[in-house]
Amino acid sequence: MLWPVQDDWAHLVEEFWVSVSGHGLRAFLQQRLDSAALIYPPQPLRALALTPLTEVRVVILGQDPYHGPGQAEGLAFSVAQGVKIPPSLRNIFKERQRDLGLASPAHGSLVSWARQGVLLLNTCLTVEEGHPASHAGRGWEALTDAVIRQCSEIGAPKVFLLWGAHAHKKSLLIDSSRHRVLCANHPSPLSANRGPAPFLGCGHLGETNRWLCAAGRLEVNW
Repeated sequence: MLWPVQDDWAHLVEEFWVSVSGHGLRAFLQQRLDSAALIYPPQPLRALALTPLTEVRVVILGQDPYHGPGQAEGLAFSVAQGVKIPPSLRNIFKERQRDLGLASPAHGSLVSWARQGVLLLNTCLTVEEGHPASHAGRGWEALTDAVIRQCSEIGAPKVFLLWGAHAHKKSLLIDSSRHRVLCANHPSPLSANRGPAPFLGCGHLGETNRWLCAAGRLEVNW
C-alpha cells in the first residue's frame, strides 16, 4: 500500500500511515482485499503524485471515487480517456462551455488540469465496486483534511472550489483571508440546478482565472 507521491507530500503521507488512523485504514483495506472485494482506484494517491504541493494553484474537492468498473483513476471527477463521461463530469464540461465558451472535450481525463497545479482531491480515496461511500469514515479523511490544511497554510494564495454540501464543510480548514473559496452545489444531475447555489451557472472556472490573474498567478487552461 505504498503508493508514490510527489516529494513535498511525502512527509505528510508518511505521518498519516504511522498514525492511528493510518494503521486502522491499512488494516481495513487489507481485510477487504482478503475478502475479494474490488477496490477502486488502483492508485488512490494519484492526485498527490501528479500535483506537487508547491505547484498547487487550485483545489477542486470531490467526495468519493467513482464506483463503476474502470471509472475511478485517483483524480476527483476525472475518468481515463476512452471511458464514458459520467453525468457529474458532463455537467462540469457543460458549465465550462457556458462560462468560457470552450467546446466539450472528447474525453473525460482531467490529467491536464492536474499537471497545471489543479489538485483534484476526493475526501475519501477508495471505494468498493457498486457501493458508493463504502470506505467513508475509515480513515482517509484524516489524510485528506491534512492535505487541505497544508494547501491552506503553505505557499501562494489559491482558489478552493467546494462543490456540494460535503465539500462545503471543509471550508473550516481553509484560511479564507488568504485564499478564494467558491461554493456551489455538486455538479451531479440531482443537484446541479438546485438553489440556493446551482452549479450550472456558477461561473467558478472563469472566476478562478480572474482571481489568479489578480493575485499574480498563472491562469488555468481549462
